[in-house]
Amino acid sequence: SAFVLRAFNVETARAMDVASDPKIGLMRLLWWQEAIDNIFANKLIEHQAAQALASVISEHKISKSWLKRSVEARINDARREVTDIPETVEELEKYAEDIVSTLLYTTLQAGDIRSTVADHAASHIGKASGLLLLLKSLPYHASRNFQFSYIPFEVAAKHGLLVQQGGRSEICLDSREGLRDAVFEIASVANAHLQKAREFAGTVLAEALPSASASCACSGYFGFFESCAV
Repeated sequence: SAFVLRAFNVETARAMDVASDPKIGLMRLLWWQEAIDNIFANKLIEHQAAQALASVISEHKISKSWLKRSVEARINDARREVTDIPETVEELEKYAEDIVSTLLYTTLQAGDIRSTVADHAASHIGKASGLLLLLKSLPYHASRNFQFSYIPFEVAAKHGLLVQQGGRSEICLDSREGLRDAVFEIASVANAHLQKAREFAGTVLAEALPSASASCACSGYFGFFESCAV
């Protein structure tokens, strides 16, 4: 069930990247939004990943709201112009929550684990992992559109990364030191979420621990960011 949920996540995560035209990628995301409605309406869908997802939903009573929330977050992100800079780190945290934390929530449900404590830990792990994924994606997006689309306005301004181009604020790619400091600041927010999640380690059910495996990957990336900041 966990693999099926991750397959669903991969399908929606890759929608924009594998499409030759952004409009086609957006159409794929909109298709998944409709597919979730059809699955919960017990309608047959001729798509392997969607059929597997339907089986998991039926067997484990997966919440429709979590699945819809993740797709809608990707749709909203797909509709955003590359020059539209998030205002605050909190916006990135919400995006990470909507994408990664919801995947952990549904994974817990697939394991028939209903625990407020486990959900709370998953929320923090998801935010940490999601923020780090956005940081890892910065070079990729910069190579495609010459923009660091996931550095918030407030962080960019603080570290001298904003320039005015055609009446709009854009992230400057030339300040290596400023970029390093901005990335480290966001990584520090992610690290705070990971440390918060670890506070629940002694109270989370043992059955829920495999769902927290994303925290292990987070720890490795923090070591990388710390070495870059030296």
